[in-house]
Amino acid sequence: MKDILFKIAESNPLVVAFVVVAVIMLLSNGLAKLIHQKRMASAIAIIIGLILAYVGGRITGGEKGISDVALFSGMGLLGGSMFRDFAIISTAYGADLKNLKSAGLVGVVGLLAGIFSALVIGALVAFAFGYRDPVDMATIAGGTMTFVVGPVTGTALGASSEVIALSIAAGVVKSILIMILTPLMAKMIHLDNPTSAMVYGGLMGTTSGVAGGLAATDPDLVPYGAMTATFYTGLGSLLCPSVGYFLLNLIF
Repeated sequence: MKDILFKIAESNPLVVAFVVVAVIMLLSNGLAKLIHQKRMASAIAIIIGLILAYVGGRITGGEKGISDVALFSGMGLLGGSMFRDFAIISTAYGADLKNLKSAGLVGVVGLLAGIFSALVIGALVAFAFGYRDPVDMATIAGGTMTFVVGPVTGTALGASSEVIALSIAAGVVKSILIMILTPLMAKMIHLDNPTSAMVYGGLMGTTSGVAGGLAATDPDLVPYGAMTATFYTGLGSLLCPSVGYFLLNLIF
């Protein structure tokens, strides 16, 4: 019976991946209720996912985390770019055009402010840790925007794999922090309407962190924050390896 179940699971990896994610979400919700912090469920789920990825990598010595284990190979597809882009697009469809227009100039300013503030902060942190090459500084700065912009910038500029890995790590840490802190600080920063959600998404940028944080705050705000956060990723991928790099190269 055990062998039959394993064969079925290995033949249907994507189904197994959905089941694993469902179990993780159940555990996360249970833990969040146990500590009386229901809004923390998404953050707990991501932490569990990171632990599983680490364990999978240690067991197999591979590079794709838990998806290197044959039984969980479907996690690589479920967590890949196709499903990510599908989730972003489907989320954006939940936005109301009237509310999007209401952001206007404020949303654009928030978007540009978020990108260039991350560029400056990331470059300063890289400089403080001894990185003087503009390519390395731009790559790490890209990571402080999102864990997508970092590797895009590093690949475009020819950064080393170690620096690209650092940029991804910076982006992942930022995403988790935003997801955890958003519901805790929502009242303080008046994050309670579509316009503020769009400005917030433009300032923070990381789609996964903003979406998770807003979901824990108010699910109705998710499409608006995710919309500008997605623009942030695209604009950051365009500006960081071009304008950002040229500015850093000019200074350093």
